[in-house]
Amino acid sequence: MAKPTFLQCALCGNQQAYIPFEPAVCQTCESQWLEANYDYELFKREVLRGIPNRPSNLWRYQDILPLNNPSVLDLYPAGGTPLWLSHRFASDLGHESVYIKDERYGPTSSFKDRQAAVAVAAMNENGISEAVIASTGNAAVAYAAACARAGIKLWVFMTSLVPQEKLREAALFGAEVIRVSGNYDQTKQIAAQFAQRKNLLLDRGATSVPARESMKTIAYEIVEQLGWRAPDWYIQAVSGGMGPLGVYQGFKEMYAMGLINKIPKLAIIQAEGCAPMVNAFKAGKDVAKPVIPDTRIIILSTGDPGKSYTYLWNLTQQFGGEMESVTDLEAYSAMRSLAKSEGMAVEPATSVAFAGFEKLSKNGKIGKDELVVINCTGHTFPVEKHVLGEQWAVDVHLSKDQSPAPREGLLAALENLDETTTTVLLVDDNEDDALLIRRLLEGRKNYRMYHAKDGWEGLSIARQKLPDLIVSDLTMPGIDGFGFVEELKLDPRTKDIPVVVVSAKDITAEERKRLNGHIEAVYQKGSLPTRKFVDQVINVIQDKMDDKGKS
Repeated sequence: MAKPTFLQCALCGNQQAYIPFEPAVCQTCESQWLEANYDYELFKREVLRGIPNRPSNLWRYQDILPLNNPSVLDLYPAGGTPLWLSHRFASDLGHESVYIKDERYGPTSSFKDRQAAVAVAAMNENGISEAVIASTGNAAVAYAAACARAGIKLWVFMTSLVPQEKLREAALFGAEVIRVSGNYDQTKQIAAQFAQRKNLLLDRGATSVPARESMKTIAYEIVEQLGWRAPDWYIQAVSGGMGPLGVYQGFKEMYAMGLINKIPKLAIIQAEGCAPMVNAFKAGKDVAKPVIPDTRIIILSTGDPGKSYTYLWNLTQQFGGEMESVTDLEAYSAMRSLAKSEGMAVEPATSVAFAGFEKLSKNGKIGKDELVVINCTGHTFPVEKHVLGEQWAVDVHLSKDQSPAPREGLLAALENLDETTTTVLLVDDNEDDALLIRRLLEGRKNYRMYHAKDGWEGLSIARQKLPDLIVSDLTMPGIDGFGFVEELKLDPRTKDIPVVVVSAKDITAEERKRLNGHIEAVYQKGSLPTRKFVDQVINVIQDKMDDKGKS
């Protein structure tokens, strides 16, 4: 059993119980820097035994991750990524002990795969079937993939400034992609309000214990791969800063257990056009002033890091470290250099870290004889655009510029989003009938439509997309409409979705009794014109939306 024994505030020392999916905020001083505590003596004994019979991924360290019993879950694999010694990139700068922690080997080629793996496992363990996340790119893709495996419906909010390939990639994994024409901070705001309106779980990043704890497995892997020794420096490019916050929790735990004899110095690198942390660090301040992002490297465009910066500042003051920024041009130059010298293609957000290492090396901040580890994440050539059509995102327009959106603008956008994203699943083996109903529905309103050609496909789509209404034929190959409806009602994820049944044949009293209590209505094909049938379907949807709004 690995559930945290308690949470402890790093500022005031208060201890409190760990409650899954409640924001980790100190009940005494309201600090958001709460650290999970486990049975470290038991885990240390496992480490000294060589951690036998464990997988070579992050679940190798499941004793110190916030799940009740990971061994019984169908766990999404992440972590276990290689640690490469740089042969040419670093040696050209006079360094012989620079290692690259290559997170590109995760399921979606990002260190965010770790966050998604642990967070989604916790969702599964706690019966969560639908969730919301705001992201600048990599986290959205990672969560979309993990949720697809877990059968969890995911709403992804991303700024329209994010490269289209990232948005398409999230859509490929079945996430509902909401593209917001604003900056990332606005996107987080509208995602939070959407989750609140829909009463859905919102992944809260740095204040989410599963998300933050997942990152410490990077530290454990680095130390184990180095022969149970700590590096002198750990370098990472950041946007909001959750990654290194989690990584350093791992270093601190190992130091406390006596597994390493020091904690590395921390180097935080940002894009110059969005560097609130670096600005504050160089001014000697422990609070960062928000900025309006002005960088092409959108994945690193968090203009307001909030308290995450303060916690990172504290780490640099306690263990040593630097914060530095690089221009977009310097990042692109480092990306080319890394490709030509190490044969590694990385995304611009990662090249920021390597450009920062170059700058700190040339400035003499990092010694030539020091052992350095650089976090390497992301890929450069997504191919999802070749397999997805154009209907993969819903647009939400806030403000024309990057200034904060007024509250009434957010509310209007949310209302528009509620209207825009009503989803209907048609389950009918007659494609002509399905196409006619679909066109009539779409002619009345901007519904998001899905079509399944039989009951089994319908069940799969229903569990993944969790539509607002299902219209199903009664006579189909494979599982018929009766079995389809019964399967829907047995699944906690789909049992409350309203179903309208359409039948081409007369329904007997026994059959009506079998459907009673499970469906909203049953219609006989040919008993009324298709347009009138569609009008009645729309009324059912509206009634359900009204009921949902009152609840």
